Amino acid sequence: MTSTERPQLAVRSPADLIAAVPYLLGFHPADSVVAVALRGRQIIFAARADLPEPSTDPLDRARHLAGVIHRQGAEAATVVGYGPPDRVTPSVDAVRAALTAVGLEVLDALRVTDGRWWSYLCTEAECCPPEGRRYDPTVSRVTASAVFAGQVALPDRAALVAQVAPVDGPARDAARAATARAERRLAELVEQAPESDLLGARSLRTAGVAAIREAQRRQRRGERLDDDEVAWLTVLMTHLPVRDHAWERTDGRDRDIALWTDVLRRAEPEVVAAPGALLAFAAWRAGQGALAAVALERTLGLHPDYSLALLLDDLLRRGVPPAELDGWPSVGMPGVIRPRKRSRRGRR
Repeated sequence: MTSTERPQLAVRSPADLIAAVPYLLGFHPADSVVAVALRGRQIIFAARADLPEPSTDPLDRARHLAGVIHRQGAEAATVVGYGPPDRVTPSVDAVRAALTAVGLEVLDALRVTDGRWWSYLCTEAECCPPEGRRYDPTVSRVTASAVFAGQVALPDRAALVAQVAPVDGPARDAARAATARAERRLAELVEQAPESDLLGARSLRTAGVAAIREAQRRQRRGERLDDDEVAWLTVLMTHLPVRDHAWERTDGRDRDIALWTDVLRRAEPEVVAAPGALLAFAAWRAGQGALAAVALERTLGLHPDYSLALLLDDLLRRGVPPAELDGWPSVGMPGVIRPRKRSRRGRR
């Protein structure tokens, strides 16, 4: 399931809402059911799930979707199903019932297929004809507002997955060779550490802090790290205090998302966990739930027990809004990071 919190968009018609959904999710959905949360006429949140197989009961998925929407403090919701009626209708009906059960008003329930939409709640042929109503999102003011705000809607979810896919061809070979050099450099760093530096922990953290700060300085200047710099950063972040320092310095800024996307794509499988989790965290903080989800899928597919990725995956699945954990992570004692509830002062 994908849940996404984005800048508010005003809607005044079903066509407006349909135009907004791809920008809320980050991609154009297909074979999906989407619940869109509203306060007044403002869209505040959207959550998406794949349509279940025909033989599968949609109720459990619908209840989960309704729970996610309910946690956003919404006043009402609209349900939108994408696909043929035999697959969409059972899921839309289940989500409508689940939303009503948690006390939310269902404003409308729509089906979207091939450039037309139908309403399950409207029975007036004049406004909701049996053949559906055509819509053109390219002429919608909602689309214009979303684009003006810098929001992007990719063609489909596969295009989003491709944004975090590993590089291939010669770039893959270069990354592999750079990682081998970085691992030798790391071994030398530990071997040369003084006896008082147990297992080279201080030396590793010093090198890691320097690498992270240099990477972020380079990103601010619009400069891309070379393969050796990326590899050195990824092997250092296998040391948790280094990863945690990077986590403290990561938020939902565009430059954070750009940095960790680039590092994730060039990271070797054995060192992909930290940059993958940091990209997921940055995307979640930015309200880009779909990007966070695909980053976590890649991370957990290779490192299923990585605790930070598991924690973020749980937050995403429960639809916890980023604002609920402003100031997170916060440092309690060296090497330990604890979530902190939102404070008036906001994030450090």
